[in-house]
Amino acid sequence: MRSSATGLSLVSGLGVWLCCGWTVTAADEAFRDRTAAVELQIGTDAGCWADFNNDGWVDLCVSGSVWLNRQGQRFEKLAEVGTAVAADFDNDGWLDLFSWSTLRLYRNVAGQRFVEVPLPRLPETVSRGACWGDFNGDGFVDLFVGGYEDWDRGITWPSLLLLNDAGQSLRLSWSDSQYRARGVTACDFDQDGDLDVYVSNYRLQPNRLWRNDGKARFQDAAAELNLLATSPGFEGGHSIGAVWGDFDNDGRFDLFAGNFAHQDNRGDQPKSRFLKNRGPEAGWKFDDRGPCGVFYQESYATPSAGDYDNDGRLDLFFTTVYGTASFGRPNAPVLFRNTGDFQFADVTQEMGLAGQPPTYQAAWADFDRDGDLDLLAGGKLWVNQGNAGHWLQVSLRGDGKSVNRAAIGAQVRVRIGDRVLSRQVEAGTGEGNQNDLTLHFGLGAHAGPVQLEIVWPGGQRQTVSQVALQQTVIVKFQPDSAPAR
Repeated sequence: MRSSATGLSLVSGLGVWLCCGWTVTAADEAFRDRTAAVELQIGTDAGCWADFNNDGWVDLCVSGSVWLNRQGQRFEKLAEVGTAVAADFDNDGWLDLFSWSTLRLYRNVAGQRFVEVPLPRLPETVSRGACWGDFNGDGFVDLFVGGYEDWDRGITWPSLLLLNDAGQSLRLSWSDSQYRARGVTACDFDQDGDLDVYVSNYRLQPNRLWRNDGKARFQDAAAELNLLATSPGFEGGHSIGAVWGDFDNDGRFDLFAGNFAHQDNRGDQPKSRFLKNRGPEAGWKFDDRGPCGVFYQESYATPSAGDYDNDGRLDLFFTTVYGTASFGRPNAPVLFRNTGDFQFADVTQEMGLAGQPPTYQAAWADFDRDGDLDLLAGGKLWVNQGNAGHWLQVSLRGDGKSVNRAAIGAQVRVRIGDRVLSRQVEAGTGEGNQNDLTLHFGLGAHAGPVQLEIVWPGGQRQTVSQVALQQTVIVKFQPDSAPAR
């Protein structure tokens, strides 16, 4: 296969693991706990999926430990690094780790060990999450670290913007201590070629949308673009995590903001909500669509989006952090199926995910390479038992010069009839979690080849035609890609 725009060779990735035309009944569409079977011993802290040894099988950093995936059969512990997010910090082809729980950077040495990289003295802070992205357009990934609080001491810890010194270290570029940040996640929501950062703030403080000018200079645009995720009478909510995703398949990235919300004598506080991206015609403003079927629970925390049933629509897994909340109301994590037109239905029980413990952990990856997304949540690896939808997985590679090696910030679109399925390479979602960098497209009943429309960080575009389904493909950045339109 060749790229219709650039003549790029499309490297066949990891082959075909499912055959076309199989039949799976609804009873088979369930998740099973395989944590013990694959020899994982993990806690319920945030998790990060990434292929650390470049063997094509996605590995896991969870609750501070790095686990190597041995061909989907078992995991083997490699290192202790703290709770982290992954990216290729030095563009050497190996994914590195930044521990937001300890503010330490670890260089990946050929997939065999992690070595700490000395950092300059940073302001003291306590973080609940961070995200990678090339915020200044120099081809190296930078870091946005959220700063939280010390409630007893009345301290608001600073959020930090750390810029990459050409893969040698990180330096402080900016800090802000006005808001008590929880989740941090980035997206080029306005398609101008640079990554913007959404920060979920707690204590009824307004959330922030840090809009990037392309040089890592940020201005808050949350109020202007209707992204505060709040209700009348409140400046903000108790936001914990947020997730970007094209939930209505119109080619634009929407946002789901997860709010912990008391409903008692402290007031009927702002609930979780979907915010629809209206695009350039509306100045990139968002419509607040409300809960859209996400029923009320007091202690919602981390959301994570993925198309678990391969029907072409992004679904939502949403954790809670109380077992039983105030006034005896039960709280439990929920899997919401996207039924279209911003409507979501609870399928937790029928999908085998009922009864999960309180947790901030939620991240998706196809760990066993069988074409459907598996879920890390609540200290368990929940393995998807399969479904009849067709699929495609796309792994992008930057050149390490114009585009960071892991292609973080890149977007891929697939057009199926009047639908445009959009995915982005992201390194940070919910509160401190990270989905696999390989992009997963469920395509439902569509069985024919598709065309990939890729927008790389910086805005260069690339088209790859006649891509067959039921496989993972690797696409490498071509420096002569067309500039952004």
